[in-house]
Formats: sequence, structure tokens, C-alpha cells
Amino acid sequence: MAVQARDVDAAERAFARLTQSFGKAADAELRAAGPRLAALLQEVPPGPRGVVAVMTGACVERGADPLACAPGVFANALNAFEQAAVFCERWAAAGRGELPDLDGEGLGEDDFEAIGFEPVMAWQGLAQFEMACVAMLNSPRVRREAPGREALRAAVARVAELADEEFKCLAYALDVLDDEPLIALDRATGAGFALRFSGIGDNFQLHTLLADALIGRGLVQGEAPSSEAVARCRDKAGMVPTTGSFNLVGADGEWIWNEGKPADIPVVDGARIVVLDPPPYQRSWPAGRFFPGMTGELVYEHTLAPDVSAALLARVAAPVR
Repeated sequence: MAVQARDVDAAERAFARLTQSFGKAADAELRAAGPRLAALLQEVPPGPRGVVAVMTGACVERGADPLACAPGVFANALNAFEQAAVFCERWAAAGRGELPDLDGEGLGEDDFEAIGFEPVMAWQGLAQFEMACVAMLNSPRVRREAPGREALRAAVARVAELADEEFKCLAYALDVLDDEPLIALDRATGAGFALRFSGIGDNFQLHTLLADALIGRGLVQGEAPSSEAVARCRDKAGMVPTTGSFNLVGADGEWIWNEGKPADIPVVDGARIVVLDPPPYQRSWPAGRFFPGMTGELVYEHTLAPDVSAALLARVAAPVR
């Protein structure tokens, strides 16, 4: 009510009470509060807006409806990244050199006058909006149904370009695929396999689940990951050591690096294609989920007919070293 009434003093007191009581709230209270906070975000002043967005994300993690909260969070995150782009452009135009830290270190009082209050505050709120958006995107319903992802993706990419900042968590979350077809081709035998995946954050996670689906079934030769590693890549908390089973190559012949994300794997005839080669050297990493709040899934569907596999392999470029 204080925010809607534009009562600055009352709004400050209400924000202080909110921050003090939030950690003590019961799950039922937070489930009800999430959509209300998301709806109010646009009217919250730029300073505390990012904090309220993070609180909205915490409400979702405690049971609030993510689909009800996501539009408000995404719209305000979009505004923050657009204003942050203005900040970067004005900072560069003023010849200020290296950008200040996202926490505001390196900014002075004069910068609010020279660059603008909202762009400066938006720059300092990006990390908070990144956290809030990822909390929304953990939900497959949000990834499938919530509007605003494309515009937000473009705005994040623009600031990343201007600022030389990755915003990797948000960029990867915005690119998570669901119900996505995948074709795996075993170069050694010529066999091909149709699979489908959802909620996979990076190619480390994809690699482990793919090895389980194929080696674990005896369809491809190699060392399968442990059941514990597979569980950590699906929905179990934490990470455990694992060893790579393949060298993954795209249809363009480029290596598919585990540090990348499935959305970057090239598509051929409506499906992403990975070619399985023996690993050139042993790779080990902690197996788990890139997004701990997101359930990962990879499902084996069927083995391709030999002629179909052969035709696909004939279209695949030789590996690029």
C-alpha cells in the first residue's frame, strides 16, 4: 500500500519490515506473497527493486506459483538490463574506462547526476535480477509458457557485449531446452539413437546422462557413469566425481565442449546431432546439475534404422581438431 500510494517514508519503513520478517515467514505466507511481490515490482523504487525480485524468487523456491511470478520478474529484469545498457554506453561515451563492479564499487555520487539515477541503479541490480530470473526458469512451466524470454535474452546479450560480463547463469538458463530431440551417432559402429531431453543446463550434465542412456543400456561400448553420478545430474542434490565416456562432436565437425550448453549443438533436420568418438584423453569433473533447482532428464526413445544412421553420418563433417 505504501508503494502504491507513493509514500516514500512509509515505503522505506515497509521495506525494512519486509526484510526483517521475510526469513521468519512460513511457507504458506511465502506462497501467497510471491505473486503479490511480483505484481508490485514495477512500482518499487529502483534501489530496493532488485532485492524484492530476489525475495520473489525465494517465494517461488518455497512454493509460490512460478508462472504467476515470472511475468513481473522478467519485465523488470528486462528494464534493468535495458537501463544497464544505457549505463554502459554513457560510461563509455564519457571516457571513464573500465566499468565499475556490479556491486557499485567504483561509482561516486557524481555518477548519478552524469549518467542518470535509474541506469546507475539498474547496473547495481543486475546480479539480483539474474538470481530472481533463474529461480523462475527452474520451472519447466515458466520455460514453456511465460512470455518475455526472447526480449530478455537479447537484452542480457547486449549488456554482456557492452560490459564484457558473461551473466552466464542467466544466459544459460534462458537457453535451457525442453522436450528437445537429440540424435546420437556412434562413429565406430555407425549406429544411431533417438533421444529426448529437458532441463539440462550444460554439456557436462548432458554428457553424463547420455553415457548412462547408451552405455548403460549396452548400446554403445565404453565406461558408463555411476548411478550416483546419474542421479546427481537428474534431481539429487550435490555433485560426485565422474569420468567422461566420449568425445562429443557436432554435425559441423566442431568438438562439443562440456563447458558449453545443449542449445549450441547444431541442428540437422529438426534434431540436434552429436557424434560419439572415443575420448582422446581422460576427462574428469564433478557430476551434477548446473542449476541445482532444475530437474534434468534425458530419455532414450529408439535405435535408428541402419540406413537412416548411415545417411546422417554421411552428412556429418570430419572432426575439427
